[in-house]
Amino acid sequence: QVQLVESGGGLVQAGGSLRLSCAASGRTFGSYDMAWFRQAAGKGREFVAAIGWSGAVTWYSDSVKGRFIISRDNAKNTVYLQMNSLIPDDTAVYLCARKGSGSTITASSYPYWGQGTQVTVSS
Repeated sequence: QVQLVESGGGLVQAGGSLRLSCAASGRTFGSYDMAWFRQAAGKGREFVAAIGWSGAVTWYSDSVKGRFIISRDNAKNTVYLQMNSLIPDDTAVYLCARKGSGSTITASSYPYWGQGTQVTVSS
């Protein structure tokens, strides 16, 4: 059973930073691409960033490119999302996910999800 547990969310002023963490269970963490999505109130899940199994390759949505950084530590079974220069539109529940097959930016490609952590950016 794969378990993903996010942490690090909270309330921050616009222009501030937060670092999210996602701890994964299981011995095969280092074999899978991982991603962060977000879901604002009343909206669908939106791709934020993804990272390849080794950490060598990353993908970002245009809305966060240059502000967010995804990374991973396979020895700790953890993936991170460093969020800088936050804006109110970044307010959402942030979820990490482990990729199966399919497109990197499509939520349906990810069979395993965490419960999410709330990020609220005040203006």
